[in-house]
Amino acid sequence: MLGGSAFLILPILIFVPLKYEGLLAATMLLLAYVLNYPHFAHSYQIFYRNFGCKVRGDGYDKGLQIRYILAGIVVPLLMGAFFAYGATTANARLLGNAANAMFFFVGWHYVKQGYGMLMVDAVLKRRFFSDLDKKILLVNSYAVWLFAWLQTNTAVSEGSYYGLQYYTFATPAWLNAIALSIAAASTAATAVMLINRWSRNGRSLPYNGIVAYAASLYLWILIVRINPLWLLVVPALHSLQYLAVVWRYQSNVERDAPRAERAPRSRLLSVLGRGYRVRVLEFVSAGLLLGGVGFWLIPTVLTALIPYDEQALGSSLFFFIVLIFINVHHYFLDNVMWRRGNPEVSKYLFR
Repeated sequence: MLGGSAFLILPILIFVPLKYEGLLAATMLLLAYVLNYPHFAHSYQIFYRNFGCKVRGDGYDKGLQIRYILAGIVVPLLMGAFFAYGATTANARLLGNAANAMFFFVGWHYVKQGYGMLMVDAVLKRRFFSDLDKKILLVNSYAVWLFAWLQTNTAVSEGSYYGLQYYTFATPAWLNAIALSIAAASTAATAVMLINRWSRNGRSLPYNGIVAYAASLYLWILIVRINPLWLLVVPALHSLQYLAVVWRYQSNVERDAPRAERAPRSRLLSVLGRGYRVRVLEFVSAGLLLGGVGFWLIPTVLTALIPYDEQALGSSLFFFIVLIFINVHHYFLDNVMWRRGNPEVSKYLFR
């Protein structure tokens, strides 16, 4: 779940004929309801839990309190205003730029999540990295991500996303060459660092975390575009990686709750054993429901109730807006929730 499946699934897809692209796309659309959508929903469930305390700073330092306010209130208001203006003015070019912005933030989110998975596994396995090691890993993450994003913007081109046109940029060749050099150098430095750390740690490393880190950077970001089928599958693999950690985190939260060890009263639920497992199941079920509401029900209702210029903006405007909004906002939420120094993370993630 942390990323190892990518090394098995993606190579196989290279040999699958592209004529099956429609079938694979339909399969991944169905999987989105049980993997992709809940992974977004869970971030909202955790972020906005006891949100009043976070806004007031009860148990949170001033810096974290400000981050919660910005990510939880200011950012969604600004994005809402942006999309409202673009929709009411029928500015397709402005809205289309949001798609390119989403690709920018999604790539950033992928590599930061991969780095986070490595840090979590390192703590759990007691195979720690030094501050210098962490800097090397972070520099490499950003270097590979930025080079990959620049590669998608080597020339001005037009694409379509949910019926809206978006445009890539024409970045200069010299900038791409510099980005490639930095990404290659940082990758080499990371490899050398891992070898040295392996030797110092008694020939041992947090291997699952390294797999997660490598899959996020190289398979899901850097070379994902070598095969169109990869683009269909990678979001589900990324979601699996996220769910593995969130479900562990939520299990620890529920274990700490009162009456966590009591057996459920329902005979049907008693097969799950202790009571905290029932509450984890409720959390997962709520994520499934919220995901469907957010990605399907809300845009469907908005499309039926709110008129707009379909000739200029296409017939799927609200599906476009909701998808962009949640993807970008998800990055801001995670950037606050999973920070070192967050008391909830320190208490429940590393058990």
